[in-house]
Amino acid sequence: MILDGKCPTGPIEKTWDKHRFDMKLINPANKRKFKVLVVGTGLAGGAAAASLGELGYNVEAFCYQDSPRRAHSIAAQGGINAAKNYPNDGDSIYRLFYDTVKGGDFRAREADVWRLAQVSNNIIDQCVAQGVPFARDYAGYLDNRSFGGAQVSRTFYARGQTGQQLLLGAYSALCRQIRAGSVKMFARREMLDVVVVDGVAKGITCRNLVTGEVESYWGDAVILATGGYVNVFYLSTNAMGCSVTAQWKAAKKGAFFANPCYTQIHPTCIPQTGEHQSKLTLMSESLRNDGRCWVPKKKEDVSKPVSQIPEEERDYYLERKYPSFGNLAPRDIASRAAKEQCDDERGVGPGGRGVYLDFADSIKRLGEDTIRGRYGNLFQMYEKITAENGYKVPMRIYPAPHYSMGGLWVDYNCMSNVPGLFVLGEANFSVHGANRLGASALMQGLADGYFVIPNTIANYLAGVKPGQVKDDHPEFKKSREDVDGQLKKLISINGKKSPAELHRQLGKCMWDNAGMARSKESLNTALKEIPQIRDEFWNNLKVTGSGAEFNQQLENAWRLADFLEFGELFVKDALHREESCGGHFRVEHQTEDGEAMRDDENFAYVGAWEFKGVDKEPELHKEPLKFENVKLAVRSYK
Repeated sequence: MILDGKCPTGPIEKTWDKHRFDMKLINPANKRKFKVLVVGTGLAGGAAAASLGELGYNVEAFCYQDSPRRAHSIAAQGGINAAKNYPNDGDSIYRLFYDTVKGGDFRAREADVWRLAQVSNNIIDQCVAQGVPFARDYAGYLDNRSFGGAQVSRTFYARGQTGQQLLLGAYSALCRQIRAGSVKMFARREMLDVVVVDGVAKGITCRNLVTGEVESYWGDAVILATGGYVNVFYLSTNAMGCSVTAQWKAAKKGAFFANPCYTQIHPTCIPQTGEHQSKLTLMSESLRNDGRCWVPKKKEDVSKPVSQIPEEERDYYLERKYPSFGNLAPRDIASRAAKEQCDDERGVGPGGRGVYLDFADSIKRLGEDTIRGRYGNLFQMYEKITAENGYKVPMRIYPAPHYSMGGLWVDYNCMSNVPGLFVLGEANFSVHGANRLGASALMQGLADGYFVIPNTIANYLAGVKPGQVKDDHPEFKKSREDVDGQLKKLISINGKKSPAELHRQLGKCMWDNAGMARSKESLNTALKEIPQIRDEFWNNLKVTGSGAEFNQQLENAWRLADFLEFGELFVKDALHREESCGGHFRVEHQTEDGEAMRDDENFAYVGAWEFKGVDKEPELHKEPLKFENVKLAVRSYK
């Protein structure tokens, strides 16, 4: 099937404004008749629930945490992009659009990216009005800093805790609607099924994580804003509760999964120190504004103290390889460059899996107080984890799984191929292509939640009779029975391996064979190993406790069950895409100097997969990508 993204036509500068005018509206009195379910209350979901509640819809919002404040959006550190051009350094909506299309290695829709760039400025105004404490310069104006993949300073930030402050802004707006009664909040619920009636999404089935009760909820539309899936690698920068479950349950009900192999490896993470770890810690990309990445030129110097390695014996490899962008090269390129140094046996720290991020020059130039003011909480976090003072000795960093560009396929209105099922933020595939530029995740989440979905969902609901299907429909009972049966099956296996043990096995297989570098041989190895791990899971899993109580072992088990099915699709997508682009690096497809080599003639499309059943081949659907405003070119940061 050739998919239609329903992108508006005409001059791209006018597409979003024209589309908004052409869409159907619902008058305020009629909005009260509709009920919308929002699953996930991070930046995208929280903003969507608050905005739809403000508009007058009846909203029911769900999160598996004890509060929306604990959504993983809180972990974002470095900043949020917008094309305000406050520093007067040549930025514009078009330049943000251009940088994002190029940064994604020409694998995103132009129309979606333009809309993102256009509404980015509105996001900043919205957040300032909410009281988000963005950093300001000496004169009191909002400050900006640089991020990877751009030669302008367009990133607004709140020290090293931007995600937290933005989430508190969205949360305050959400709480206002909860108090007003337009939003009902259901915490400690995890969605385990989408209820589809006659091909249309009409509700969800959840497990109450406190009581164990399986519950169903009906709605005239369902919005998924449930984040990404890089915990398929087990070790990642994501919170341990982040999973593919909501997306995968939707995929099993007919929603297409787009570009699952597009995952981002973040270059600035604290290196793994052993097998005891259950997650990795991100150090913000913003640190690369003032920190310089280097390794010793000589292999024999890797174990020497930094003070004994003179300047001329240091290889500032990003500045050497990419002089135009230097230490602010995009994440996929910076990650591969770090791996290249370590593969050359010039890595530092335990196992030789680390590079230095050195602030000595910046401290000498600006003073320690200035660096402390910009990144103080990040340095505190680093010292707490490593017992090293980053002001006195260089930090050690190494790439780690961080973000998923792939996700459920959506059209320009953020609706999946299942009518009534909308997908926002990291859970969809739409704007980042094969590589996300830093500080663009927060931008997408808030753009989708505050400015896109309030317009596009009305266009859908205008053609729906409100309350036509409720939870007394037989499909809701069937959904609850299916979920309950699955949970009982997990508990009844009574084997010997915990979910964590089996998840670690899957993660090692995925990282070794489908991580930063992939090959036909390694991917085929993964396709042999994943079914074996899945078979062991269903025959040797041990879940302690029962289903009628708070049971995190059970939560981990059902999330892993979905990862074990999704992981196979991930690898099949990587195997079919015979090119290198962005974070998808096939070693067979690279230039002489090790850069990614795209194949625009054969792979300039979105690959959207239709689930056909476990152990059955999924069906590939394609959405061709057209580039009319940014010409296809070799992506170079040199």
